[in-house]
Amino acid sequence: MKEKIIIYQTFPRLFGNTTQVNHPHGSVYENGVGKMKDYTDKALFSIRSLGCNYIWYTGLLQQATQTDFSAENLPLQNPYVVKGKSGSPYAITDYYSVSPDLAENIDKRMQEFDELVQRTHANGLKMIIDFVPNHVARQYKSSMKPEGIEDFGAKDRTDTDFDPQNNFYYIPGQGFAPGIDLGQGEKQYQEYPSKATGNDCFHAYPSVNDWYETVKLNYGINYKDGSRHFDPIPDTWNKMLHILLYWAEKNIDGFRCDMAHMVPIEFWDWVIPKVKAQYPDILFIAEIYEPALYRDYIFRGHFDYLYDKVGLYDTLRAVTMGFAPASSITHQWQALEGIQKYMLNFLENHDEQRLASDFFAGDAKRGIPALIVSSMMNGNPFLIYFGQELGEKGMDEEGFSGKDGRTTIFDYWSLDKLIRWNDNGKWDEARLTDEEKSLRHIYQKILIACNSEVAIREGEFFDLMYANTEQSTFDPLKQYAFLRKKDNELILIVVNFSDQALHTEVNIPWHAFEHLHITPGTYDMTELLSGRSDEWRISPDSVFSAEIEPFSGMICKVTLPISPDEKK
Repeated sequence: MKEKIIIYQTFPRLFGNTTQVNHPHGSVYENGVGKMKDYTDKALFSIRSLGCNYIWYTGLLQQATQTDFSAENLPLQNPYVVKGKSGSPYAITDYYSVSPDLAENIDKRMQEFDELVQRTHANGLKMIIDFVPNHVARQYKSSMKPEGIEDFGAKDRTDTDFDPQNNFYYIPGQGFAPGIDLGQGEKQYQEYPSKATGNDCFHAYPSVNDWYETVKLNYGINYKDGSRHFDPIPDTWNKMLHILLYWAEKNIDGFRCDMAHMVPIEFWDWVIPKVKAQYPDILFIAEIYEPALYRDYIFRGHFDYLYDKVGLYDTLRAVTMGFAPASSITHQWQALEGIQKYMLNFLENHDEQRLASDFFAGDAKRGIPALIVSSMMNGNPFLIYFGQELGEKGMDEEGFSGKDGRTTIFDYWSLDKLIRWNDNGKWDEARLTDEEKSLRHIYQKILIACNSEVAIREGEFFDLMYANTEQSTFDPLKQYAFLRKKDNELILIVVNFSDQALHTEVNIPWHAFEHLHITPGTYDMTELLSGRSDEWRISPDSVFSAEIEPFSGMICKVTLPISPDEKK
């Protein structure tokens, strides 16, 4: 059976942390930290039972941190070029190791990683990890690299701004001088010559808003004149291929590739086929924000899926907040012109504000219509972020990450909802509030239906908005309706983005009957969220009529007779 991919993104540093101190800017010794071992069989079973079949462990790779691990023979990082006490998970200091923070026994952290892979698979989940190709931490130094592998920059020419075989870009004759404090005396961070900063700052003085904690990697593009130097293969390419194969050999199932559009398409065209030649089922998911590049990164870059952030996410956010009509969803998917199946949909991730935050919906239940649309419009993947299903608000002021509606990725912290769900390792609902349980059950019904219903998992999509925008009993500002159909299973989905209960009447046009081979008639209908049964007269000259609760939706399923066309 073909599965629709449902990804549970989780942040190990926070997920299993049950320390409730939460001092702003607190150290690991004050605030505690989650471990890989916290993903027990019970925890993973609970995630699987939600309807997820993939888990993305965000921040596993060893990253720059202000925590001192020198007693474990790990390089000490200068705190002035580390964001937050725990550091950014995207400022990698060793591509061949996992974060020592996440290990119970630091010396055995790779063994603990292998055990995590095994537990993940034993509980019916496939495993995604980060691949961070665009930049590294300013003080990158691998202590776990295999024999014969050289560190990034080990043989670079530092007297020139660009050399195709350099791993970094340099600013000759200038020291690193960002708009931040670099300390004094022995503790001062010094870098000479300065390297270019990760967000394409090709000068020595990035600001506090730049990715000053990272260094841009050189893939053979001279950014001064735009010239591309890919023959012979740049050293960075070969290093990255080795890193990808190193992790693929550990039996992971996919890579989420950070800021993939900041790395030249020629590299992806070269590296992904090489990895897939040995591991054909491994997924490559691109974080990308440039729609003009989508087709290149799919068809030439060989990515399986791309972020649909600037499309569906931004549209659903605007509709949920009342800034755009529900009918704008139609314009959004039409703009993709047939590549919807390659897009990864989501309403939350570590970069975006929490759905329930004061900056977004303000209440997790207001996001239910967007959840239904985002997860059920097509057979493409859908992702939720840990705690989303419990209504996590992201409104803590943790330290480096202020009160911004996001769950921190820079600070040692814990989340009350996760602690209560954990319940001393039980990972059940006993200590959740009634509201949290209700929300989780709604998520569970929707996510399970994404795979249990063949019409949602594999069926065709038919947008009904064009046939209903002028009906007085249908509000295109607040309602969105579409069909999914596979074989003889038909599902009508109608959502209500309004804070008022709405009476709606949905017309199914004759073209839908022809295109989807729908046989008119009266059928037994089941509404999948409530379990309620009814009769539904399906005909081009009748309408589907219903009351839809505020911030809710209906998922109505009927089984049709197999049409003569389908029998053929």
